[in-house]
Amino acid sequence: MNSFWTVVGFTLKNKFRGKAFLITTIIIAVIMTIGINLPYIFSLFSNGDKVTHIGYIQSTQAEQAQGSATGDQLKAFFAAQEKPGVNLVPFEDKGSEAENEKQLKQAIADKEINGYLQFGKMTENGFPEMTYKSEKLMAFELTSSIQSGLQVIRQAAVLQDAGLSDAQMALLNAPIKIDTVQISATEGAGNVGEGKTPEQQAMNMGLVYFIVVLLFMAIMITGQLIASEITAEKSSRVMELLITSVSPLKQMFGKIAGMFLVGIIQISIYVLVMIINVNLPHNDKLLGEWNINFSDIDPALLLYSVLFYLTGYFLFATLFAAVGSIVSRTEDLGQAVLPITMISMAGFYISIFSISSPDSMLVKVTSFIPFFSPYVMLLRLGLTDPPVWEVLTSIGILLVTIYLAVWISAKIYRTGVLMYGKRPSFKELRKAMRAYKI
Repeated sequence: MNSFWTVVGFTLKNKFRGKAFLITTIIIAVIMTIGINLPYIFSLFSNGDKVTHIGYIQSTQAEQAQGSATGDQLKAFFAAQEKPGVNLVPFEDKGSEAENEKQLKQAIADKEINGYLQFGKMTENGFPEMTYKSEKLMAFELTSSIQSGLQVIRQAAVLQDAGLSDAQMALLNAPIKIDTVQISATEGAGNVGEGKTPEQQAMNMGLVYFIVVLLFMAIMITGQLIASEITAEKSSRVMELLITSVSPLKQMFGKIAGMFLVGIIQISIYVLVMIINVNLPHNDKLLGEWNINFSDIDPALLLYSVLFYLTGYFLFATLFAAVGSIVSRTEDLGQAVLPITMISMAGFYISIFSISSPDSMLVKVTSFIPFFSPYVMLLRLGLTDPPVWEVLTSIGILLVTIYLAVWISAKIYRTGVLMYGKRPSFKELRKAMRAYKI
């Protein structure tokens, strides 16, 4: 047992002494710090909510009076909003269309307005033809806001003509609120959870997304490190010295445990950086606006998250170790671990792209496939309410698969670390594995 912890300690020291690991950890921590504080950084360079100023001609001439009235209505509509993004600026009529347009263009040049509305003939919809002119290309968002405003103005005019009172119009335009609560339709069937409020659903979705991304990163980064370290030791012939003092099985699990601790320490650093930055005074208000409350996280989901993270990591780590042991050159490692990488990516993408449809048949089926279940079953637990027997079945299949993966990987590792030259064929590997009993 002492030799196992010796390998774990050696793996930890080897990684923490490496400049690449320390530099990478610091860089990622700095990027996280910048990302969390990005809204505050933007606010330092912002002058507040951006308002687009739009000019129009306020005319008293009969043929242009309708356009002027429409501009006045839009001005009143946007001015009545709590945070208007558009401000209509009236300009005096110069008597001719050419002079008016010249005046508006000069206002754009002088930075008084961002663009202007030009009105034409009346149409059947009750508004004149309108053209928005500006130096900006494709102002789709702005024109959409103007269209929405005109829609509200027209609706109010129609209702006013219908003889409705102000109280009736206020009642008609009052927003209707619908609360959503996730429930279990099969009470007493042993389902996980008894329903979730919208706040709990949001926090669970955030936790699921975080754990899925974290597991994927751990598998892709730590798994690659396990395989590359084993291959590097093998190619440098250090493996021949290690194999005489430490049994192959203890050596393999020592590396896996050591890399796991490296990953946990690295994740703990990132979580600490996140907590420190989130609790900075200028970020407290942001959390309050988002209504983030960590007490809304389901404790059962948190427990399952840890369980699926550990089992998912251990399953893929053993496979990476086995593949790393049969490769003699680090140049060949990328191609050798590609199948494992593709399987992990498949589980990750199934879970990420199924967040909007966590009850689909694809999700239900893949939640029982052990190479996908650490991702997909966690998604179901966070966003739906699967029966307990399905969750336990998925965990049982995953544990059996881990046992088989450990048994096979141990045999491959024991024989693979001493096989040099070209990558052994399946026939050669199977023959060598038969000679070794765990």
